Amino acid sequence: MQEMTPYELLGGAGVVRWLTDRFYDIMDSDPAVKPLRDMHPTDLAGSREKLYMFLSGWLGGPQLFIEQFGHPRLRMRHMPFAVDSEARDMWMQCMTQAVNELVCEDWLKAKLLEAFYNTADFMRNQEE
Repeated sequence: MQEMTPYELLGGAGVVRWLTDRFYDIMDSDPAVKPLRDMHPTDLAGSREKLYMFLSGWLGGPQLFIEQFGHPRLRMRHMPFAVDSEARDMWMQCMTQAVNELVCEDWLKAKLLEAFYNTADFMRNQEE
């Protein structure tokens, strides 16, 4: 029997959409992460869609981002933004809250948050 992907364990497209939307809702409303919010366009619709498409494939579901834009090249795509450990931590604060609101199983939460942290940490492009 094949092991289920995180995408399947979470519940598929609708849940990944919810996670993405919740992440951006938190980022858009929490004053503690205003510097992170300020790195994004006023209208978050495009950011929401791209993160949803990326997460779909990253979590083991349909490769929506790759189908439309090619290889994610995450670090390259984030180079125009000053991503330091503070930005990483603000991003993780939003994603951690969203994951905690969505995922009940502690083992799955831990697996997701570790993977999110490793990816967010890889985006850093500022000396500290």
